Parts: sequence; structure tokens; C-alpha cells
Amino acid sequence: MKEFLKELKKNRALFSMIVPALLLTIIFSYAPMAGLVLAFKNYRFDLGIFRSPFNGVENFRFLFVSGDGWRLTKNTILYNLLNLVTSQALAVVIAIFISEIRGKVYKKITQSLIFLPYFISWVLVGAFALAIFNYETGLMNNLITAAGKERVNVYAIPGVWPWIICAFNAWKWCGYNSVIYIAAITGVDQEIYEAAAIDGANIFQRIRLVTLPCIRPTIVIMLLLQVGRILRGDFEMFYQLVGANGQLYDATDVIDTYVFRALTTSTNLGMTAAASLYQSVVCFVVIMVVNGITRKVEEDYALF
Repeated sequence: MKEFLKELKKNRALFSMIVPALLLTIIFSYAPMAGLVLAFKNYRFDLGIFRSPFNGVENFRFLFVSGDGWRLTKNTILYNLLNLVTSQALAVVIAIFISEIRGKVYKKITQSLIFLPYFISWVLVGAFALAIFNYETGLMNNLITAAGKERVNVYAIPGVWPWIICAFNAWKWCGYNSVIYIAAITGVDQEIYEAAAIDGANIFQRIRLVTLPCIRPTIVIMLLLQVGRILRGDFEMFYQLVGANGQLYDATDVIDTYVFRALTTSTNLGMTAAASLYQSVVCFVVIMVVNGITRKVEEDYALF
């Protein structure tokens, strides 16, 4: 304690600079956690959060007995795994492709064009999707009818939406994710590439034997950070692409959209809080397990 007070006195200017951020974190991140008690209560509006009666784990039991819990968990995990693999793999490929471009002007133009989708909101992406797949006026159905075929109502076919959502997610995020890998590739010692070229390695051999091994720590860290969000769906993406289309809920409903819909259409705040708490706890457990496995395999690649 004495050491801390001594350090606080010595660097009081630096500590004072973090006070606003600390207060914001406490107010908006930690103080609302008191509301998690709702997950274990039968909430009544006339009694409020803290005076409502406890009902143990009844909210969690109902969530899974109804079948919603397993369906939401499966959808959220599968979507995140699919998006993780495609977006990160595509980001690595793009980063390697851009790093191998020799023309500076063409390189900057290419990188800017690939990065551009990151700045487009999901509202506009949802409008793009509607313009493509709309049954009456969509581009896809116009091309189909021009070929003499029957129109297809994509918004009534749940099976195709995992691939549509994955494609839009990869398109939007691959440019942003590639920046991190481009920075990692830039940090690789150029003498290694020169030595490989002298030894007769072609471009594909240099990528496989030099680039990928050198950026492996960055890839692992990025995967670990994404795994920590494996039970957190991108609410904006799902809501703007799918909306309130009940025909697609079985294939596209994730925990975040379920919680939002429950808050806006139901008075059962207890079950909504239970779903949110379940989501956070499982995310924490997953990242701890994956980080522990990573630390066992290669300690330097672990987050902590």
C-alpha cells in the first residue's frame, strides 16, 4: 500500500489523466452489472429490480426447456466459427496479396478499396442485400426472369442465409482485419526474404516458408480475441440483413437478436437477463479454456 501511495504521489499527473476513463468504465460497464440479479428473479414492475422475488434458476431452466437456449447457442457458435474462419483467412490472403504488390500507387488504391466496406453501415449493407434478393425487384430475380426461370423468394429459404450472412460479413470486415496482418508482414525482416530468394525460393515458397511462420503469433492472438466473442453475435448484422422475418428465425436467430426481440415484445425481463448472463459466462469460460490450451502448446502465443 505504501508503494502504491508513493507511486501515486510521484505520478499524480498521469494517474489523474486516467480518472475520466476509469469513471466511464465504472458507470457504463460495472454499475449496470447489478442488473444481472434479474436473471435469478421473477421480475415485477411494481416491485422493481431489487424487491422482486427470487426464483432461483427458473429463468435459465425455462430458457433451455423451451428449446430456445440450445437453438440460440448452436446458431451463435456456428455463425461465429464460420465468420471467424472465412473473415480471418480472407484477411490473411488479402494482406499477403497486398504486401506482394510492387507498384506503390496500385497498392494504395487496392488497399483503400478493400478497406472501404468497413465504413459502410450495416443499414446500407441490409439495403444492398434487399436490392439483390428482393422477390419483386431484386437484381438476382431480374436476372433469373430474364433467363426465363421462376423467381426465387430467398427470404423464405432459411438454408441459404448462413452463407449469405457469412459472405457479407467477410466482405465488410476482411479489409479492416487485413490491416493488422499487413503491419505484421511489414515487420518481417527483409533479409529473410532476400536469403530465401537467393536459395531459389519462388513467391509461393516464400509465403509458405517465411511469411506465414513469421505472422503466426499475430494470427493466433487475433483468433484468441475472436474466440472470446464466440457467443456474441453481431446484432447489427443479423438485424439489418434478416430483420423481423419469422421464417428465418430457426436458421438466423442468435442470442443478441433474441434478447433484443424479448425486450421489445415481452415483459419477461428475467429470462432476457438470464440469456445475457449465460452468454457472458460462456464467453468467459471459452476464452479461458482456449487461452489455457494455447499456453500449454505455445506459451508465447497466449494472451496471459
